Amino acid sequence: MARFLFVVPPLIGHIRPTIAVAAQLLARGHDVAWAGDPALVGPRAPAGSRVFPAGVVEPPDTQGLRGLEALRFLWDEGLVPLAVMMRPEVDAAIEAFAPDVVVADQQAFAGALAARDHDLAWVTSATTTSELVDPLMTLPKLKAWRQSRMDFLTGETEGIGDIRFSDLLVLIYSSKRLVGAEQPFPDHYAFVGPALQPPEADADFPWEWLDPSERARHVFVSLGTVTQEGGRDFLRRVAEAFSDPSDGIRLVIVAQPGTFDDLPDHFLVRAHVPQLALLALVDAVITHGGHNTVCESLANGLPLVVAPIRDDQPAIAHQVVAAGAGIRVKYGRVRPEGLRDAVLSVLDDPSYRAAALELKASFQAAGGAGAAADRLEEVVLRALAHRAGRQGH
Repeated sequence: MARFLFVVPPLIGHIRPTIAVAAQLLARGHDVAWAGDPALVGPRAPAGSRVFPAGVVEPPDTQGLRGLEALRFLWDEGLVPLAVMMRPEVDAAIEAFAPDVVVADQQAFAGALAARDHDLAWVTSATTTSELVDPLMTLPKLKAWRQSRMDFLTGETEGIGDIRFSDLLVLIYSSKRLVGAEQPFPDHYAFVGPALQPPEADADFPWEWLDPSERARHVFVSLGTVTQEGGRDFLRRVAEAFSDPSDGIRLVIVAQPGTFDDLPDHFLVRAHVPQLALLALVDAVITHGGHNTVCESLANGLPLVVAPIRDDQPAIAHQVVAAGAGIRVKYGRVRPEGLRDAVLSVLDDPSYRAAALELKASFQAAGGAGAAADRLEEVVLRALAHRAGRQGH
């Protein structure tokens, strides 16, 4: 039996994959705990795990920021202050839980820093693949600026290096087929595919609305955690694109009350949906390009229309298009007719569905949460052997 401490930022998309991996570890008899926001982790964590408060803060709002401006803001106003705030909290969690391995999210730098100072093995939980191929490779000044932020946190210009990625193991919740990078990755970069939980039951969802006997195709629309005001205009353009029921397209839209004034019967709008269960019953997805939604859609063999907004979303959208599984549209500029054309293309052209099914197969072959747990157990064995060797000397 081993003890694993997951260190996560206050972002649901970064927490969700760790829940499935933790459930696998618990089923194998290991102990699991989190250092994270109890309000976000607690309701999702499997029974038998513990949550130590850390990173209880509202993430910075980068709405309206794009490109390099958004990157600088994310680091200066988000990731670096979060690491400073979380560091003593993660230290306290390590002292209380005494883990054998720290599993640190790639944006929860405090996990890597605390593990180093406590002489513990640490692993990266890479909840987005956008940084695996360095987007700043051709921008040396920005790359040096980013490294300066990491040096500030480590207190040195050499040593631990890139605190986003472990030298022991990087768990990547995707497949090489989707990432599509030409250069080889190190052996400790483990492409395990999406770490998914069993689809949640929701008796309140009107499942009968998705009656498979109807001669219609269903499209799921979600902008993830984008604020209601930020996504309102795009969602209204989606609604306008499919206002004519004769297209035979029925839309399930995730949106807050008040987003739409009035909608016809072939639209279903809900503030919350059982996403994994729903994806098994639809034909295509319109999304902002969040890593989890994209991978969950492809895990169901669904083609995508991707409208990236900021952060890692343009990189994820590029992966989808390069893999042939979807079409990218401009979030702020695409008109209703452009959205309609894109959706009909991914529905009518069988090549998009075929590519999505290939990606689904690559995810299944990668092994998911079980494969991630296997790799973590290997790290434990190496860590224990290393510890025994030091004690022997």
